[in-house]
Amino acid sequence: MDALVRSRAGGLATGAALGGLALVAGLAYRAVRGEAAPAAAAAPFAEVGEDEARLMLRAMVAATVADGMVDAEERRRLDAAVDGAGLDRDGRAWLDRELAEPADIDEIADAVKDPDAAARIYAAARLAIDADTLQERQFLRMLAEALDVTEEAAGRVDRELAG
Repeated sequence: MDALVRSRAGGLATGAALGGLALVAGLAYRAVRGEAAPAAAAAPFAEVGEDEARLMLRAMVAATVADGMVDAEERRRLDAAVDGAGLDRDGRAWLDRELAEPADIDEIADAVKDPDAAARIYAAARLAIDADTLQERQFLRMLAEALDVTEEAAGRVDRELAG
């Protein structure tokens, strides 16, 4: 699993999401547009800025702790993202702080400025968890609502991950 962010100059920077940002971008594109994403259409999503990469990771962490615990598989996903990113000590400390005090849904949603970014943030959060508890499913519903990701688009992301 590739990481969401890489270490650069002591900070979090742009990078790839789980399985590559192309996966997140493709899921988000198909979810928003309701169709298969041709390679050319996914190309604009190949890179995201540092702020969005950080926000994606914050959404992933918030989703992971939504049910009050981080199960072994969820922790494995986060650790793999961190390991794959090669985050330095400061980056790992940042992740530990996020796990201790995750961002709330409104904080995440307030930082999102466009529908494509909203879909990518939602897809990243959904990729971080199995959504196997009521609290995780409720978190995803509330996140989608706060991000203005339609129920239909969120459902398509869920189906893509299940299929």
